[in-house]
Amino acid sequence: MSISETAPASTGALWTGRTLSGVIVLFMIFDGVIKLRPLDIVTQTMVPLGWSADANVARMLGVIGLISTALYALPRTSVLGAILLTAYMGGAIATNGRVDNPLFSHTLFGVYLSVILWGGLFLRDPRVRALIPFSR
Repeated sequence: MSISETAPASTGALWTGRTLSGVIVLFMIFDGVIKLRPLDIVTQTMVPLGWSADANVARMLGVIGLISTALYALPRTSVLGAILLTAYMGGAIATNGRVDNPLFSHTLFGVYLSVILWGGLFLRDPRVRALIPFSR
């Protein structure tokens, strides 16, 4: 099935996708901004996770997250942004798993966010619907 053959999303599906994507974008902007400053709570919570308390490390993570989020928010680069954000979430999953944080509340949080971001992109982008057809 080509992109031109993909059925357009209904208005409800399109707005649901935009809403889901908006939630991810807002969350990631918040996450990036608190790492750019960086707030004391950010550097203090990085140490038990095995990261350095160095403010530059927090800033680097914030920049990576914000750039990936900007790419996800722009329609032309949304697929690349989704891939980069999924990788970013994978790092968070690995970090939380390595320090044996609780599974459902901490470790799998990146999985939850990734499902929401790809679900939002699926509903709003016909290219993704063409790549991942759930029905024929």
